[in-house]
Amino acid sequence: MKLFLKFDFNTVFKKVLESKLKELNIKYRVLGFGEVELLEKIPSEKYDELNTSLNGFGIEIVENQKSILIQKIKDVIIDMVFNEDTDVNVKSSVYLSEKIGHSYGYLSNLFSEVTYTSIENFIIIQKIEYAKQLMLTTDFNLTEIAFRLNYSSVAHLSTQFKNTTGITPSAFQRIISKRREKAIKTNI
Repeated sequence: MKLFLKFDFNTVFKKVLESKLKELNIKYRVLGFGEVELLEKIPSEKYDELNTSLNGFGIEIVENQKSILIQKIKDVIIDMVFNEDTDVNVKSSVYLSEKIGHSYGYLSNLFSEVTYTSIENFIIIQKIEYAKQLMLTTDFNLTEIAFRLNYSSVAHLSTQFKNTTGITPSAFQRIISKRREKAIKTNI
């Protein structure tokens, strides 16, 4: 039997983090997405245990200042793309600058220097991932998905989808539909 699951990255991340911090009896305060203030100095053994525990969930403690800023950029982009409450009329460059408190030029140059890709490309990848998630978990058509992701047209979404995944959104939907049909037939 197959289960099709829908989940919220932010909620999962927050629950895992809170669970591990409480498990190790570490006093903390959440400052924002991906940012926690420890309210007391913790021994290095406990720090290592926390780091190892979080790594098991794909969560990494970032210590280098450039890496911290890159992670903030990624977190803001993911929140911007996946959060339905984000104002879609604000340009991503303005949104990032306001949220992080640095000029977009600085953020863009730093991001490219460290990740070897552009902020724009990272945004496209996140939008396509969200589009795939919406296709898997909702009954939205491509027009509704394009609108939700702030694309100017379905054609624009389709072009970026194909450039990123190698297949069109329609082909992706057909593949998913066939897999679901096969799963249903297998379970009967």
